[in-house]
Amino acid sequence: MTTAPSPATDEAPAPAPSPSRWAPLRPLVLRLHFYAGLLVAPFLLVAAVTGLLYAGSFQAEKLVYGHELTVPAGDRELPVSAQVAAARKAHPEGTVAAVRPAPEPGTTTRVLLSGVKGVDPDHTLAVFVDPHTGKVRGALEQYGATGALPLRTWIDELHRDLHLGDTGRLYSELAASWLWVIAGGGLVLWFSRRRALRKVRGTSGRRRTLGLHGTVGVWAAAGFLFLSATGLTWSTYAGANIDELRTSLGQATPSVSAAAAGGEHAGHGAAAGTGGDAEHGVGLDQVLAAARAKGLGNPVEIVPPADANSAYVVKQVQRSWPEKQDSVAVDPATGKVTDELRFADYPVLAKLTRWGIDLHTGVLFGIVNQIALALLALSLILLIVWGYRMWWQRGRGSAFGRPIPRGAWAQVPPYVLVPALAVIAVLGYFVPLLGIPLAGFIAVDIVLGEIAHRRGRRTYGSTAGVK
Repeated sequence: MTTAPSPATDEAPAPAPSPSRWAPLRPLVLRLHFYAGLLVAPFLLVAAVTGLLYAGSFQAEKLVYGHELTVPAGDRELPVSAQVAAARKAHPEGTVAAVRPAPEPGTTTRVLLSGVKGVDPDHTLAVFVDPHTGKVRGALEQYGATGALPLRTWIDELHRDLHLGDTGRLYSELAASWLWVIAGGGLVLWFSRRRALRKVRGTSGRRRTLGLHGTVGVWAAAGFLFLSATGLTWSTYAGANIDELRTSLGQATPSVSAAAAGGEHAGHGAAAGTGGDAEHGVGLDQVLAAARAKGLGNPVEIVPPADANSAYVVKQVQRSWPEKQDSVAVDPATGKVTDELRFADYPVLAKLTRWGIDLHTGVLFGIVNQIALALLALSLILLIVWGYRMWWQRGRGSAFGRPIPRGAWAQVPPYVLVPALAVIAVLGYFVPLLGIPLAGFIAVDIVLGEIAHRRGRRTYGSTAGVK
């Protein structure tokens, strides 16, 4: 659940199954849920709206770029080398970074060029070639392993960093860092209420808003927890800590060795290739045949040798279920496979990370995955709207959006408070955009409370102290 929780007056009558243990802790969770939702909700709203757009971008991409992506199916295909030659004739600029042969009948081959003037250095220019005729169907900028074209790339970057670069990524990391806290707190609050107070039917006003907020939040909570966890895996700061932890545990994502078997003489066979083309040594067709012989079916990507002492790398790029992520290295001098890496041999955490990211980005289960993400985004938007509406409805007369009273932490027994603070400190260290804002909130809250206390206006248990 993502925004302002229920008021003290509505929440107070709801006892937990074990009142003696839960009663002191519940106001603290309520206050955290209220303020976290209130302050983080704008970031979550942006993430939800842009995420909703991204969920629909896959199908939109197929419509917008249908001419480049599809061709009439033919009886035979040209060799990959001939298709690359056709692409290079139309676009001689840059160098060939990779080749993605047509994955199925009726689709085009992509020849990916790097170092093209006017193309983002982190992107490539994808030249689309009809595999049956060699005709170039067009060229578009492409980004990422999933082959995002301009429309999806623009939406993806809007969702990830608001087109503000590394600085903008902080917004999405902040949202991911707090989403699980707000959702988890909302779950605890909802299930601690008496069953009679959870109903929606027959209620009105704030009770009805609370019922809708809680019911939808409970159904969507598992999805929010998943989005939060997977979103953090490739965030700036928490993601770096997760990568470091995985590496220390021997769970980093492995990669095939691209070192050619011939060592310093491996480049002799590549001398026939021209600088900007993908043809080195035995050539693309023999390299692809060697990969096929090792069981690498479509879709695949062929990466030319990086230098004279490197091998070709052929890797499967299917991220929909079942995933195809096997890869091989092929010596350009001999055409023999020098190294193999199977997805089945990935460490457990590497597999879970791969599946989690692909599920988060909507590719693991295709359109079903994308519909589920869209529903989660819509749920999050509704929860935020209902949350702010509850905040509005908490006011009495001219008292708009009264806050949850201070002093809840003082009611928590030390044997609960101390371990909780220790856990929060550890989480705050590994997830800094959770820890830093939380520490700031606590510091400001304590200072304001002390000021009010010195002025003789105790806020503990009252509704004063609006920040």
